[in-house]
Amino acid sequence: MDVYGLMAEFMEATDLLEAAQQAHDSGYVHMDAFSPFPIEGLSPLMGLRHTRLARVVLGGGLVGLVVGLGMQYYATVIDYPINVGGRPLASWPSYVPVTFEIIILFAAVATVLGMLALTGLPMPYHPVFNVAAFKEATSDRFFLLIEAKDSQFDLEKTRAFLQELDPVDVHVVEP
Repeated sequence: MDVYGLMAEFMEATDLLEAAQQAHDSGYVHMDAFSPFPIEGLSPLMGLRHTRLARVVLGGGLVGLVVGLGMQYYATVIDYPINVGGRPLASWPSYVPVTFEIIILFAAVATVLGMLALTGLPMPYHPVFNVAAFKEATSDRFFLLIEAKDSQFDLEKTRAFLQELDPVDVHVVEP
């Protein structure tokens, strides 16, 4: 039988957190948790660390800085130079408001695109959707998934391990 993994269903967030801790301590690496709300302390157990999103946003902001300054420099110095009141053509204080807004715009767009790219969204299909009980993950149930690609995954041993965690049920997730 071809399986994507095994998923344990819990009624309480604390049960999910304890189960994730035990699975992490047992050496499982390829696992995921599903909850209707964020649970503090769960992300490190799932192997989630800081993302590269901050670098993407910084890059977007720096590109916005170059575009904002470059656009205004080109317009006021190269394309249409006008000497107003003896000011220099490249008067940077007048560039600040527009450049600031363009930095914000580029950083915001980089944030949205970076978040979508780094999380693999939109994801219209995931194998956990094949489990009928998973529809409760958005309301009042908590799920711990151990994927079959984990080096320690053995269908019967992993099922026995999950059963020891006292879940409501253990579901086989088919691809």
